[in-house]
Amino acid sequence: MPATPPASAPVAAPATTAATAAPTARATGTAPAKPRSAVVFGVIALVLIGLNLRAGITGASALLHDLQAVLGYGTLVAAIIPSIPTLCFAVAGAATSWLSGKVGVEKAILLSLALLAGGLLLRGIPSTGMLVAGSVVGMSGLAICNVAMPSFIREHFASRTSLMTAVYTVTMTTGATVTAVAVVPLAQALGSPSAAVGAVGITAVLAFLGFLPVALHAHRHTVRSTAGHVSPWPLLRTRKGQLLTAIFTLQALLAYALLSWFPYMLTTMGLSASDSGLMFGLMQLVSVPAGMVLIAVGSRPRMLRPAFYLVSITMAVGILALLFLPVGLAVIPAVLLGFGLGIFPLVMVMISRSGTSTAETTALSTLAQSSGYLLATAGPFGMGLLHSATGGWTVPLVLLLALALVQIVVSHLITGRAMPGTAATGRN
Repeated sequence: MPATPPASAPVAAPATTAATAAPTARATGTAPAKPRSAVVFGVIALVLIGLNLRAGITGASALLHDLQAVLGYGTLVAAIIPSIPTLCFAVAGAATSWLSGKVGVEKAILLSLALLAGGLLLRGIPSTGMLVAGSVVGMSGLAICNVAMPSFIREHFASRTSLMTAVYTVTMTTGATVTAVAVVPLAQALGSPSAAVGAVGITAVLAFLGFLPVALHAHRHTVRSTAGHVSPWPLLRTRKGQLLTAIFTLQALLAYALLSWFPYMLTTMGLSASDSGLMFGLMQLVSVPAGMVLIAVGSRPRMLRPAFYLVSITMAVGILALLFLPVGLAVIPAVLLGFGLGIFPLVMVMISRSGTSTAETTALSTLAQSSGYLLATAGPFGMGLLHSATGGWTVPLVLLLALALVQIVVSHLITGRAMPGTAATGRN
């Protein structure tokens, strides 16, 4: 790939060829070819992981109102709980590059799934302390997995990064959608919102078991490399690192502000908890085909920039609809915002294709996600505090609209000719 890609070309590392595959394999210490069974188990594990990577967040979001009513925690705790995912993503995610360099990407993911399952099950204990502690443990596991997955896809599916990223993000959104729709009826059936959010951990246990064969295969067939770590922080001085971090920060801030408060927002506006859950599920559901369509459009020549324009503008229009339309028409902003959430697969494809090695991809992923999520914590936390301070949602939504407009500008920059093709060189 040339050092300066065309304006609409995805950000990508040089294509893997027969000439480069062997050196890359030697550099990472992995065999260039894998048995068919390993590939099949890898795909199954990818799907199981995807189903879990947002379910723990949307499950709690749909029950925030009920959890506060039953457990009796105050306004400050109510604002902190939705902020835990992004804060953990920033803090725990920052260590993923180091952890992957020490134990390997597969073992890092296996550890993250163990933390995720344990934390989500812990939330099933009806106590504010257990809800907070379980969220911290579980979301720390999510953080490691979030950062490591682009590197896992690059290493195991180098010739199919777009396809497997699409599979991963679609199953992730599917898990979030099903959980958002089902968790309120589940809580009613169990007679406890705590029991319902804890039950989400069962699927995380299945993901851990599904990934275990992949981790064992990697342990048996991977030769440890002494040069498997690239520090992420120097990459922040490159234009590529800056733009990837900026676009990830903006989409994460918008996404988690909505994922954390959208159903609660609709409930306070007058919808029932079950109808709010349905609208929340619809928003998640729309993001599934949206992500697939955007990846398909963005992969075509000179169409990456229009894809970013389309998804960013739609997000802004969705926020406007939420501001000005009556709550009875909540289906309109739910659909528009759901399409706006489809930007995530585009960003993940860009990260998966970035860098010249698995270690550098992990470093870029660590940089973008840890820095991005740290800044994105202001989204759910700020939404909660501003709502409490103003007694309404107008001010928080106006601020989200301003960020959506900034995202349009960054989308223009990240798809421009000035975007370097290789982060390692430090070219600006």
